[in-house]
Amino acid sequence: MTLEIKHLGKHYGDKKVVDDVSLTVKAGEAFGLLGGNGAGKTTTIRSVLGLLEYDQGEVLWNGRPFLENRPSIGYLPEERGLYPKETVSEQLIYLARLEGMKRGDAHKALKTWLERLGIAEHENKRVEQLSKGNQQKVQIISALIHDPELVILDEPFSGLDPVNADLLASVVKEQIALGKALVFSSHQMMQVEQFCENICILKRGRAQIGGRLADIKRSYGRSNLILRSEADLTSLLEGRGLADIRRDAQEWTLKVKDEAQAHELMRALGQAGVPVLKFELKEPSLHEIFIEKVGEAV
Repeated sequence: MTLEIKHLGKHYGDKKVVDDVSLTVKAGEAFGLLGGNGAGKTTTIRSVLGLLEYDQGEVLWNGRPFLENRPSIGYLPEERGLYPKETVSEQLIYLARLEGMKRGDAHKALKTWLERLGIAEHENKRVEQLSKGNQQKVQIISALIHDPELVILDEPFSGLDPVNADLLASVVKEQIALGKALVFSSHQMMQVEQFCENICILKRGRAQIGGRLADIKRSYGRSNLILRSEADLTSLLEGRGLADIRRDAQEWTLKVKDEAQAHELMRALGQAGVPVLKFELKEPSLHEIFIEKVGEAV
């Protein structure tokens, strides 16, 4: 199972909101579609699903036009859409039936998912009676109850506390292990790094960078240097062209131009007789790459 987006484009009047976007999502992997507000992520997703008509390019599923060969889809939109006056069970059974499930199978799957996400006791409550986090769990179940082939999660961790975020993380990993093709859009870069082997970062509708996350990080080199020393390194670090120097107690984090500069600094510290308890070079985080490419905090 493979989703392919080739040279996708979408205009609103004279404004191009998606500009020549291409990506591939394979079964058993999560693809991170990233970008700031207004970058074109949601428009891309809606175009793929046929909710918007795109102006150029093509969307394929297993090599054939998507809408002619439409897979079963589980979609969690950024704008949630539950019926507040209906009970959890009524709503989820209804949505499962819309996806073609038999009533008995839908009830069985519902019980499993309610237990899995820890909200079985809320089965007969109206959605409006639930906390924001539990409403989010109901929305997640609605996207997964029918065992879809293609799963699209837009900000799935919104409204979840750390405990429930970990619970959802385990569910996402299960979906990947089950061989689903999963598109994952989030502002939480740590979650993206946890799940996604491939990413695409959008800015104003265009892809700024894309490919295997490990390769992207490797291309930046190990530019983050972490030092630990009982000495005050302030005077020794000044005037060396180092960027973004941060201190937390005895640990210093700074950016170097390359590994040669880091080793030169280590020699200078040794010559000054400064004891170094830790010297570690690390690749940049996805968060740092995102800030560089998009220029926005997340």
